[in-house]
Formats: sequence, structure tokens, C-alpha cells
Amino acid sequence: MKRYFPWLITAVVILVIALSIYVVPTGSVGIVTRFSAINREAQPGLGLKLPFIESVHLMNVRTQKDEVEASAMSENLQVVTSTIAINYHLDGQNALTVFQNIGTDYANIIIAPALQNTFKSVTAKYTAEELITNREEVRAEAENELTERLASYHIIVENFNIVNFDFSPEFQAAIEAKQVAQQAVETSKQKLAQAEIDAQTAVTQAQGQADAQKAMKDTGSLTPEYLEYLFLTKWDGTLPTVMTSASSVFDLSQFVPTPTSGQ
Repeated sequence: MKRYFPWLITAVVILVIALSIYVVPTGSVGIVTRFSAINREAQPGLGLKLPFIESVHLMNVRTQKDEVEASAMSENLQVVTSTIAINYHLDGQNALTVFQNIGTDYANIIIAPALQNTFKSVTAKYTAEELITNREEVRAEAENELTERLASYHIIVENFNIVNFDFSPEFQAAIEAKQVAQQAVETSKQKLAQAEIDAQTAVTQAQGQADAQKAMKDTGSLTPEYLEYLFLTKWDGTLPTVMTSASSVFDLSQFVPTPTSGQ
């Protein structure tokens, strides 16, 4: 027995030394407790503690992400479900306070319920249609409210996002039917507007013809303006493919009506 006693003492010493050393990784704050009572705060790095008496609890102060499924009722009493996500971090200056009041599981104790309550609070202010059309406004309002809620717990919101809005199948079908009806109305408006343009164009052309014929009748002759008008109304826009010296002067006589014997 005496032969093993030095080895036993050595093992105990090594164990005590090992239990006296702790490491707080970068991005964390250590909370040292003595018999479960908070004793001090430990910054990242190597440290010493009393073995068997003191314990070190790590508080993550890096950016973290949480995502939950939330359900609420819109202003017009439509059930809305959504996936909402948040990026946040714990205020390292108040890690000890958070540990003292909440513990290390603040994500489930504080953040998850805050996300649910914020979603319900903001969603109730909008109709189902407004949630879709004003999505960015809804997101911004929810982010502001959530930021205020979590600030009192020393949790800082970095980013908040509403991934999606889901409604009942019946309401989805109603939205699609409404969109189809609105598209049909817009198409009808466009057709009506085009018909009005075509009618106005026809009136303008008829008025131009009447004015030209009246001018010809009043002057009793074919004015250059009237000849130009006749040319433009009958020309199909196609230029001759072959030009010869004999056709260098365009003959407009084909567009001039043959005078009757009474003129």
C-alpha cells in the first residue's frame, strides 16, 4: 500500500489542478458561481477557480439566430401562420444580470415567447390582404416592437424577418379569384381605351377628308396640298424597287380623279 501512496497523491494533485483551471472561449462571458451563488464574471481566456466549490457557466455573446413558427389572427379574423426569424446577441456588459435573472436558456424563456407575442400583436392591426401588400411595413413594425421588448432583457436585435405568410386554403382561393377578376377588369379598361382611340382616329381621318374635299370644291382646282393629301392617303408605303431615269419624276396623275363632264 505504501508503494502506491505517492502515485495516489500525484493523481489527486493532478486532478485538483485540472479542476482548478477553466477556459472561457472568445465570444463568451463566464459566470463563476460558488455553491450555486454568483461570485464573479470571467472574461475570455484562461482562469482559475476553486475545485469542487466553484463552477463556470458560459454565456454566448456572439450573433445567434432563432426561427419559430407563429400563428395569429388578422384584423378581419383570418388565421395567419408564418415562419419568423431573428438575429440577435446578448449584451456582454450585462451577461451577469441576464444569468442572474434568467439563466443560460434565455432563448427559450424570453426570445421565443417574445416572437410569438409580437407577431400576434402586429398581425392583429392589419387585414389579411394588407399583410400581403404591406409586408415590409408589417416587418418593420414587428422589428421595432420586438426590439423594445427584448431590450429590457439586455438582448439586442440585429435583424428580423417574416419568411412567409400562410392562410387557409379557402382564403387563398378567394385571393386568387379576386386577382383574376381584377385582371379581367384591367383588360376590359385597356380594350375600351383602345376602342376610344380608334374611334377618335377615324373621326379625325373623316374630318380631314371632308376638309380636303371642301377646299377643293371652294377653290375649284387641284391645289398642291390636296394632291399631296391624295398621294398620302393612297400610298401603301412601298417604294419602287427599280428606279430608271425615266421614272425619276413621280407621276401623281394616277391618284387624281378624272373630272366629270359637269366640271
